[in-house]
Amino acid sequence: MNAVAFRRWGGALAVLGFGVIAAWILVAAKPAPEAAPIPVQDPPLVTYLLAEPEALQLTVTTQGTVEPARKVVLSSEVGGRVIRTSAKYVDGGFFRANETLLQLETADYELAITRAESSLATARQELAQEEGRALQAKREWRELKNIKANALFLREPQLAAAKAKVAAAEAELGGAHRNLANTTISLPFDGRVITRNAGLGQFVSPGTTLATVYGSERVNVRLPITDRQLALLDLPLTASPREAENYPKAKIVAQLGGRAHEWTGVIRRTDALIDETSRTLYAIAEIDQPFTTTPGTDRPPLMPGMFVEAELEGRLIPGLTRLPRSAITNENTLRIVDAESTIRERLVQSIHRDQRSVWITDLQGGERVVVSDTALLQAGTAVTAVLAEQFALEEHSPWAQ
Repeated sequence: MNAVAFRRWGGALAVLGFGVIAAWILVAAKPAPEAAPIPVQDPPLVTYLLAEPEALQLTVTTQGTVEPARKVVLSSEVGGRVIRTSAKYVDGGFFRANETLLQLETADYELAITRAESSLATARQELAQEEGRALQAKREWRELKNIKANALFLREPQLAAAKAKVAAAEAELGGAHRNLANTTISLPFDGRVITRNAGLGQFVSPGTTLATVYGSERVNVRLPITDRQLALLDLPLTASPREAENYPKAKIVAQLGGRAHEWTGVIRRTDALIDETSRTLYAIAEIDQPFTTTPGTDRPPLMPGMFVEAELEGRLIPGLTRLPRSAITNENTLRIVDAESTIRERLVQSIHRDQRSVWITDLQGGERVVVSDTALLQAGTAVTAVLAEQFALEEHSPWAQ
């Protein structure tokens, strides 16, 4: 390395050294920062509601499909040609109780009645003759004073046979009258024809299906009830009789034409078995007079096949506290503000929830239940608790008086 290069590198190293020394002096001479006081934070603010347990009657919501309470396959008991049909004997036709739907020809059955009447008259004549013979036999026996006279001598078997023949002839006449009456085909209830299977001029045999009909005086709605819902209801699960007013009520709601229409039903029975697939029990809501219109309204009839929603009247449950959904976590945990204004967690049991509220069974009156968001607060945190505005108790049961 020559002298010129040595001088260049030497100068650079000297400049670098002076820079390092100057930086060290500046850092060392900088005054130490003063410690800032740590601000004292106020306890976090939470809002609460006071627990007020009371006896409440909850509502269970479910849904189902309307079915006819009485559905019948109408058959002919006698044979014959259809000679007349009612104008209501059409698909969808309404009919009244005992109104004639079909009339079969009657000539053969009127002839049968005449023959039966003749047979009965002959049987009664023979009975009268036999009664006279029996009376004569008794007189002869008394005159002979024969104490060993048997039943045959007194014509007792012959008299019994004559009486039986009269009874058979009377029964035959009664059957002939019934057959004639059965040529007039009707039903003992108001109803509606679903489908008809016979027409004017058609010959029908005994047992021929004439129509499928249903009763219009009542419809049913089968409503699935889960195990959780079952605990809220007082359903008729046993054979014990009840007063009519003690059966649970059901408000039936159907959407039609963009409007909600309501009917009131009663649950008097349930299915005999729990559904093995869904593990649900079906309650049967009965609605009377579904085709009766209400004056001044445009409510349509509640027809079989309609899909409906139902609100069922629950049983009165004591010791329930109603709170907003914000008060409970998904783990069924509440946060309570204790006497020292400290957050405590409480695992509780909710028996019912809807979109807005939750009903709790195991709270004591006066406990302060936090309803504000406390997700970031840990149990044991001291807080400032403020009473929240009264939870708006919307009408949660349509059965409340």
